[in-house]
Amino acid sequence: MRLPLKRIFHEKRRVTIPLAAGLLLNVAVYAGVILPLSARVRGAETQARASLQQLQAAQREDNEARGMAQGRDRTDAALKAFYKDVLPPNFAQARGASYLRLSQLAEQHNLEWSGRQGDRESEKDASLARMRMSMSLRGDYDDIRRFIYQVESGTDFIVIDSIALRQSTEPGASLTFDLSLSTYYHVGPDGA
Repeated sequence: MRLPLKRIFHEKRRVTIPLAAGLLLNVAVYAGVILPLSARVRGAETQARASLQQLQAAQREDNEARGMAQGRDRTDAALKAFYKDVLPPNFAQARGASYLRLSQLAEQHNLEWSGRQGDRESEKDASLARMRMSMSLRGDYDDIRRFIYQVESGTDFIVIDSIALRQSTEPGASLTFDLSLSTYYHVGPDGA
């Protein structure tokens, strides 16, 4: 069965013309207004997402920078405390404290002194200088091992640079070891 569209359109012209005009107007508004606006909204949403990602990246960078600054501040404070509380303020105190501590440790571990020597080493315009020490001790292996452990793990800032171990050719003789040690101290305005 075929619909007589022409006849329906002709007889119901009063209703179909406004409906067709409304339909055309809706299509025109949709094509002319709604589609461009929805494209703009999609573009704005995309831009908003990109801006949000940039903001989050900037916040992460800011947090990292703040963390680095706080880490630097903590490191500076720890370094100042180390300079103030651990390192001796001059060469005389560095020498006295180091020799006293090493003498005490040697006695505590039944080691015999056979010599010691200390020298200064500093660079121009440096705030720290190095005191190098060398010493020879004699004793058995376990005492030497405990002595070295105490020096390395002690609260004094004494660093063992090198160790040379010798054994006498005599039977039952103890070991002799030569130590090269270092410590650091503050350099005063006169270089001392």
